[in-house]
Amino acid sequence: MSHPTPADLLLTGARIHTVDPDLPEAEALAVADGRIVWVGPDAEAEAWAGPDTERIDAGGRLVLPGFIDAHNHVRLGSDDACVQLAGVRTLEGILDRIGEWREANPDAEWIEAEAFDYSAIPGGRMPTAADLDPVTGDVPAIVLSYDVHTAWLNTAAMRRLGVAKDRTDLPFGTAAVDPGTGEPTGFVKDFAIKGLSRDGHRALRDLGVPWASPDRQYGRLAKSLDDAIGFGITTVVEPQNSLDDLELYDRARAEGRLRSRIVAALFHPRGTTDEDLDDFEAAARAYAGDRLRVGPLKLYIDDVVEPRTAALLEPYTGCGSHRGETFYPAEEFAELLAALDARGFQCFVHATGDRGIRTVLDAVEHARAVNGPRDARHQVVHVECLDPEDVPRFAQLGVVACMQPRHCAPEIAGPGQDWAENVGEERWHKAWPMRSLSEAGAVLAFSSDWNVAEMDPMIGIYTALTRRSLDGGDPWQPEETVDAATAVYGYTMGSAHANFLDTDRGSLTVGKAADFVVLSRDILAVAPERIPGTVAQVVVVAGEVVAGTQAHLHGPFRAAA
Repeated sequence: MSHPTPADLLLTGARIHTVDPDLPEAEALAVADGRIVWVGPDAEAEAWAGPDTERIDAGGRLVLPGFIDAHNHVRLGSDDACVQLAGVRTLEGILDRIGEWREANPDAEWIEAEAFDYSAIPGGRMPTAADLDPVTGDVPAIVLSYDVHTAWLNTAAMRRLGVAKDRTDLPFGTAAVDPGTGEPTGFVKDFAIKGLSRDGHRALRDLGVPWASPDRQYGRLAKSLDDAIGFGITTVVEPQNSLDDLELYDRARAEGRLRSRIVAALFHPRGTTDEDLDDFEAAARAYAGDRLRVGPLKLYIDDVVEPRTAALLEPYTGCGSHRGETFYPAEEFAELLAALDARGFQCFVHATGDRGIRTVLDAVEHARAVNGPRDARHQVVHVECLDPEDVPRFAQLGVVACMQPRHCAPEIAGPGQDWAENVGEERWHKAWPMRSLSEAGAVLAFSSDWNVAEMDPMIGIYTALTRRSLDGGDPWQPEETVDAATAVYGYTMGSAHANFLDTDRGSLTVGKAADFVVLSRDILAVAPERIPGTVAQVVVVAGEVVAGTQAHLHGPFRAAA
């Protein structure tokens, strides 16, 4: 063998799962100038070593391409200044936690809470200001749902934010009203669509909601970026940003917090103009690097199943004729998508209900008929309730299924939870059909949807393999589980393809970026219940060790945890 130029970094002693069918397994790889220059057996690795080569002895550990989280709200994040309601399963528990926070923070001008679970509200109803008022008093309170698609206000907050009987169409959402009196109840729908838009966020900030301030936004982003790289997520796709938000990433990069690569999609709410699209294109030209790229567009066709705002083909269980609404008539959405497609935009479309998903697929089909087929890689994001007739259309139309395996866990969406009860048992076979889509040839791009669910890819992979809760128990819809290699592919090459990154990332292949993780356990071989708790011991981006739990990178690893 000839003597190549010494590598900057040499990884040896590994079980490398390359996610490259031409060379599926290897023991070693060499990196120069941030890219992989060689992959092969340990016996040939020393030819790449030089006096200045950094070495990592993986000690037999599993090495994977860096994870690509295809839908991760790092900018939205989780906020330590909020009352944390994750895991609280009763209304009484929610009120107790808010009351305790108020006692500990008597001078707070706002009470802000996050991650309330719809299922905690008794009787299948949505929460009201009357529920909050006894524990919040005259201090305005805003409580965000775990999916950040709805907000719950007390009476003081409704006054502060201008919610009234004659003002329910708000810049940050749509106020629900009592069907008898017409008075707003304190529950606000469409928060993800309006409240997280550029105008909605500005309105909340101008109205004095601390959560919407730039410093609080940056704090959430910085913390989430630290979490992402710690989990071995070397590329994050942030799916919903306004042009105002881009300066937050610039700040993170300047302060050294942008260790993961970022793809930032821009939000396209109803009312987006041609001039806005011109600005979006200008932003895409300005942010076109391999560390921070701007370009795809985020749209909504429907909302979410839990508050019955997703669009279903048939009515919600026990709700008469109510089957939810789409945000656009089908014909209008088809024309909109065709126009965006003609300008070359890639579209990420939020769709959870079977009618919402079909509307998106119909629109893509229309765009292809009008503009001609192209490699657009439009995405249906979430794909929660999919009619079997539409399963083959993903591959036929080149549409990516961007899915979040954790969302289908029994303790989140299964029997007894609002998702399963609203859809009804006769439609449970439509829930997150990952295996059906994969077997039909669709590209699966897996993701966390942080902070709707845990960011850790290990939890997503475990759920994709088992469809069980984190503490075990019976699986829900186990016929739609996938195997470990398919799940890893979804978090690597599937997500790379979904974002036009497949020639640069997603597999450990010569010529690609040297983004990889060394894991504490072999998740391709251990029992699925041992996958949660697996950690990224070394995280490498562009050939540089940027994070990890392993203290001695130049020697062999300690025994497996």
